[in-house]
Amino acid sequence: MKVALFIPCYVNAIYPEVGVASYKLLKQAGLDVTYPKGQTCCGQPMGNGGYEGDSAELAAYMSKLFADFDYVVGPSGSCVGYVKETYPRLLHQDKKTCLSSRIYEICEFLHDVVKVQNLPARFPHKVSLHNSCHGVRILHLSSMSEENTPQFSKLKDLLHLVEGIEVVEPKRVDECCGFGGLFSMEEPWVSGRMGRDKVADHMSTGAEVITGADCSCLMHMQGIIKRNGYPIQTKHIVEILTANER
Repeated sequence: MKVALFIPCYVNAIYPEVGVASYKLLKQAGLDVTYPKGQTCCGQPMGNGGYEGDSAELAAYMSKLFADFDYVVGPSGSCVGYVKETYPRLLHQDKKTCLSSRIYEICEFLHDVVKVQNLPARFPHKVSLHNSCHGVRILHLSSMSEENTPQFSKLKDLLHLVEGIEVVEPKRVDECCGFGGLFSMEEPWVSGRMGRDKVADHMSTGAEVITGADCSCLMHMQGIIKRNGYPIQTKHIVEILTANER
């Protein structure tokens, strides 16, 4: 299978190490992975800001860029979720033929498509798992706490393949961290309070690190951690899945 690595613009600009770890993780799985040049924004900020129609040009460009690949994989639940949910509507295409049918969040891809059974990773730390809203409610990376259904977590399944790790979860396992894209700019006081509550919930587990599949959530919480001098850090899940700490 031909796999394209999709690195969202904010990940490329602020967290390039997450892009590098994503490439490494896919190569470790034995995949033929390519990073197509010329990638740009998926259009989510415009869509969230009420200008969804204006993002159609970006949707068309991205669809053309990734047209020759069997799968497109990215380390961002929110961006992948936007492509899955809106591109068929923006491009007037059927979901079965649109890019949305071939794009996956990287943990979803490794868990559901590749079905990874082992990883050469070691991370001897206590880690609290953060479930992002997009990951839970759009991509279904884990079950929803409000539903009376069997519980599952694809992220937790992958983390359990890492040697030496201890995985815990906050009491409110899928409560929003308060970032919400433009919400954090339009309602900064509410967003900040939600973030402080979420970080406190993670810290109550005794974890050293907060991890998740969305850099935006982790960035929001890391800002709160740094500003308040809290004794905990954030790390994207792909960095843990490729770690080799002894």
